[in-house]
Amino acid sequence: MTTTQPAPPPSMRLRELAFGAACAAALRAAARLGVADALGDDPMAAEDIAAAVKTEPGPLRRLLRALSCHGVFAERPDGTFTHTDVSRLLREDDPDSLRAITLWCTEPWTWDVWPQLDEAVRTGRNVVEGLYGKEFFPYLNEDAPESADVFNRAMTTSSVQSARDVAEFLDLTGHTSVADIGGGQGHVVASLLDKYPTMHGTLLDLPRVVENAVPRLRAGGDLAHRARVVPCDVRTAVPVKADVYVIKNILEWDDESTARTLRNVREAGGPGTRVVVIENLVDDSPSMRFSTAMDLLLLLNVGGAKHTTRSMLDRLAEAGLTVDDVSPVNPYLHAFDCRVPG
Repeated sequence: MTTTQPAPPPSMRLRELAFGAACAAALRAAARLGVADALGDDPMAAEDIAAAVKTEPGPLRRLLRALSCHGVFAERPDGTFTHTDVSRLLREDDPDSLRAITLWCTEPWTWDVWPQLDEAVRTGRNVVEGLYGKEFFPYLNEDAPESADVFNRAMTTSSVQSARDVAEFLDLTGHTSVADIGGGQGHVVASLLDKYPTMHGTLLDLPRVVENAVPRLRAGGDLAHRARVVPCDVRTAVPVKADVYVIKNILEWDDESTARTLRNVREAGGPGTRVVVIENLVDDSPSMRFSTAMDLLLLLNVGGAKHTTRSMLDRLAEAGLTVDDVSPVNPYLHAFDCRVPG
């Protein structure tokens, strides 16, 4: 019989929140040590897990116990540990693995910037330039290559997982071409071309990004005859005409670049073109705790922001787009289905 635990009193809840960094650090340690990969389907003693991941058994038991309080692993009455649905997502081989994303959210630079949140709130500007003397992505690529690699793996994981949901959600019946604006490695385009065997697709992103486009879209790939890979900065120009433009999770830096990107898409497509904008929102979403945390991290590292429904609708209207529908794609993403009027 399952019983519901009473909510902790306010004083305990605030203490737990203030120690939130301990939970993040414990997740990072478990991910780096490979604890979830070492723990199989059967219960294991802490001593056996410790031997597998080459740690001291006492401290590992403490780590597992701390994570079990949050539903990450479970401790049995006999002192052994088992997986939960949450801890399995830390496994490298899980099809829905969040190991890379867990590492990305807890990289060393994050521990530098979080204590500066009050400064970012006061000024409205990122703190990375003050800490490291350069903008975030140059810092990442030039001074923190290991973090850059974690970022790339995390973004790939996120793109692969969300691309499946986007392709399942979008009904592009009757359209013959789709362009993914700032589409990274092209997972969304590939998923849509799989769903619609006669459709043609274009991936647009910065040259250094599309260099790593999924092999299926490049010469010799099974989708290459229906795909184009176009290196460009979509904030400067969108040199491709398509029936449908998909813009996913790139309108969160600043209002100026958002306006330029939307204007470029509108001009490239022309009247009647369909534009689907897909974003994390910081209101009216089951993922509010995650989305609002990412919103604050964007403020800290690049000075950007996640959108509310209202702010996204305002940006789209200012760009001259007509919004026909707003719908959830999954618990993390909403789609704004728009068209260029005229």
